[in-house]
Amino acid sequence: MDLGEDSSRLLSADPLSSSSGIPDLESLANVRFNLSDISAAPAACALNDFQNFDRVSTSTGISNSNFSSYGITQDYDYSALREKHRKHGRSYGMSYNPVSVSLNCNRLRSCDVFIGVHGRKPSLLRFANWLLAELEIQGISCFVSDRARCRNSRKHGIVERAMDVSSFGVVILTRKSFKNPYSIEELRFFSSKKNLVPIFFDLSPGDCLVRDIVEKRGELWEKHGGEIWVLYGGLEKEWREAVNGLSRVDEWKLEAQEGNWRDCILRAVTLLATKLGRRSVVERLTKWREKVDKEEFPFPRNENFIGRKKELSELEFILFGDVSGDTERDYFELKARPKRKNFMIGWSKNSSLEERRRERQRESGSKKGKEPVVWKESEKEIEMQSTDVPEKPRAKSGGRYSRRKRSSKIVYGKGIACVTGDSGIGKTELLLEFAYRFQQRYKMVLWIGGESRYIRENYLNLWSFLEVDVGVDSCSEKTRIKSFEEQEEAAISRVRKELMRNIPFLVIIDNLESEKDWWDHKLIMDLLPRFGGETHIIISTRLSHVMNLEPLKLSYLSGVEAMTLMQGGVKDYPMTEVDALRVIEEKVGRLTMGLAIVGAILSELPINPSRLLDTINRMPLRDLSWSGREAHSLRRNTFLLQLFEVCFSIFDHADGPRSLATRMVLASGWFAPTAIPVSLLFLAAHKVPEKYKGTRIWKQLLCSLSCGLTSSYTKRSEAEASSMLLRFNIARSSTRQGYIHFNELVKLYARKRAVTGVAHAVVQSVISRGSIFHHSPHIWAACFLAFGFGTEQKAVELKVSELLYLVRELVLPLAIRTFITLSRCTAALELLRLCTNALEAADHEFVTPVEKLIDKSLCWRPVKTNAQLNPSLWQELALSRATVLETRAKLMLRGGQFDIGDDLIRKAVFIRTSISGEDHPDTVAARETLSKLTRLLANVQIHTTSP
Repeated sequence: MDLGEDSSRLLSADPLSSSSGIPDLESLANVRFNLSDISAAPAACALNDFQNFDRVSTSTGISNSNFSSYGITQDYDYSALREKHRKHGRSYGMSYNPVSVSLNCNRLRSCDVFIGVHGRKPSLLRFANWLLAELEIQGISCFVSDRARCRNSRKHGIVERAMDVSSFGVVILTRKSFKNPYSIEELRFFSSKKNLVPIFFDLSPGDCLVRDIVEKRGELWEKHGGEIWVLYGGLEKEWREAVNGLSRVDEWKLEAQEGNWRDCILRAVTLLATKLGRRSVVERLTKWREKVDKEEFPFPRNENFIGRKKELSELEFILFGDVSGDTERDYFELKARPKRKNFMIGWSKNSSLEERRRERQRESGSKKGKEPVVWKESEKEIEMQSTDVPEKPRAKSGGRYSRRKRSSKIVYGKGIACVTGDSGIGKTELLLEFAYRFQQRYKMVLWIGGESRYIRENYLNLWSFLEVDVGVDSCSEKTRIKSFEEQEEAAISRVRKELMRNIPFLVIIDNLESEKDWWDHKLIMDLLPRFGGETHIIISTRLSHVMNLEPLKLSYLSGVEAMTLMQGGVKDYPMTEVDALRVIEEKVGRLTMGLAIVGAILSELPINPSRLLDTINRMPLRDLSWSGREAHSLRRNTFLLQLFEVCFSIFDHADGPRSLATRMVLASGWFAPTAIPVSLLFLAAHKVPEKYKGTRIWKQLLCSLSCGLTSSYTKRSEAEASSMLLRFNIARSSTRQGYIHFNELVKLYARKRAVTGVAHAVVQSVISRGSIFHHSPHIWAACFLAFGFGTEQKAVELKVSELLYLVRELVLPLAIRTFITLSRCTAALELLRLCTNALEAADHEFVTPVEKLIDKSLCWRPVKTNAQLNPSLWQELALSRATVLETRAKLMLRGGQFDIGDDLIRKAVFIRTSISGEDHPDTVAARETLSKLTRLLANVQIHTTSP
């Protein structure tokens, strides 16, 4: 509970359960409004106070219990605290005796965990926030306080009462804690009750020895040690006893260092839950952690990651507002840049870290933090606006500021970063390396593919990690039927709400294609939690700007780094070969992906750089038609396309004209932009038609080039072909076993280069082995190809038997899951509508007489229709159409679209009656649905027409 200067604004107003022992709403109201000696801080300061626990947390999705959660507010001079402490007549030589506090009703009776913390360091507050929220969300009631900020005896009494009734006392220890009388008292009190749980923050148990502290021994205490017990304000003997008591807490050795926050917090919650007898919490955490270990990252860490120190440091500074550890050293190695004259809130991109810190010190004066800032957020603009500094003037017409319509400054410390760059420059690699380096600062890394058609489903699929229900049933109200748009917004808001807790997540949106969603053209910003919270967001994109934030422009690797990446396993090349590598670097556009492929070829084949350069230059370029923005990067980089062709030629020569590896690459272009299961890719590759044979010249050229591969790469199996793709960096491995991932540039070129029938082969493979639960994105990709969405025409013509199997086994389950489980109503209904059109078109062809297509003179007798020639298949087609119509009608009922549902179900009833008869169970069920819709439609009409 925060009982500091701003406690009247931060105390929880939620009524709490009696078992928690926390005062109810009336009692808390008395505490809030009877503290007449509290001086209110300015509202702007409260908004920008970096030390506030500005929240009242409730658990959703895991536990329905109510908990107490109290914040930590501003600190003040320690000498004033000691004077105030003496004024109240506290004696640390006396036994612990809490001040009696009179409450109207429901006095504190019990509390699971008391958390004592002291300090205003942002990282400490972030850690304490996280620990508190994690305990609460697991159903463990908590009471947190920095007692040094309590300004009267009443507040002290409430906190002391909470300490007395708590089952365990968690004390977060920093080096400042040994100077704080309240931290020492908490150590003594909980040690005497044998329920002390110390968490050593940026310390270790070995650092907390009385002798080292007093004698200033060790790096930590050389500067901060000495007679700390004097600042304690009590007796040296008691201070020594409290510190020595830490060494006797053998069971709890929790250390929160820079690189283990997540592990420390999860271990603390698990141990506390075990001691409290909450077995369900321990089991839930164990299952969650197993899931996270398997599915947190889409790719394994790149052990050969090169360079990007500057970008990694910049990302850390943008997200956290500060850098620390090894990153700080890397950042200070950067060359300082001149600061812009016109200073705006949201630090200039061109200013160095030293200048930023000096500017902050000048703004803060006596270390009171930066000036108050109000965070503004809307659909059209996201910017930081100072409450004290007036905005820059804008000319009415022309002038210096007339063209500047939106903010374009990087915002530091607000938890939002955007990285932009060309395709293949290494954006994903940078984000992946950042995520692996800083994963312990977050509960989990949530990786989202940013492709327009898939981003919303990828976002809602986070429900399994956040343990929140986003289904239609959970988002609907019993009083009225929500519209489809309201149901989708309710599902999104549930995910946003979980991300806006004080539990830090790292949300990475990789390869964001557009600021607007493809399905309904709503802003992607609507999906994201409010910036400035504990959850951080990183976006990678090819767009120049995203949400009015200036992105971090990703540049090329340095010459040394590029050379290291291209050299592969060979470290020493003669100068002529080094010159050839430099030429390759320039011609490949200095793209990281191209450099990595070159390094892989040099490592795998007995070839030197100059010969490889000659081979690439002589490789003929295919005559391909380029159109669209996504093809721009390939159209202007023909050398990279020639490099791709060299790889394909190597695969073909090693494995014959029907190289499985090459056909897998060609098929990859038509799958969804996510990891592809090798089994589906292998099946699609086998269905790809045989491509034309290479010329005799290239057979001779590549014979010597690939001579080392022929014997070992003959008759490739599925695993061997995928291994070859990984070794040549055409594909990359996935953390999901049996999956591989292709860069979007490779997939784009594969679609342009592919022979006729590749898309059909991909759809056939998905139809044969697709699974709703494991291959949902790829089933969507097959539906895009088979039905055509939006303005795009369908790319694949399916046979009637294939269409029926696709509808029955994949489309219907996918639509129902998308609607019910993820509340993506618009996408599910559009899928079923297009599916209905495809079935109706197939039915129309079935009932069209065949004689129109042949010469009547060749046949003297009348020719029947396909429906007459194959009645069983026609009946199955009609019944499948009825099933889709009935499913659509039932979904329309859930969105209040009774008139549309009534029309659809009548068509389904007619089909079922005509084919199966009136007494068939399916017909009877369809009639019952019709009766329900008719009754609801009549009620709506009565209410709308009545005065």
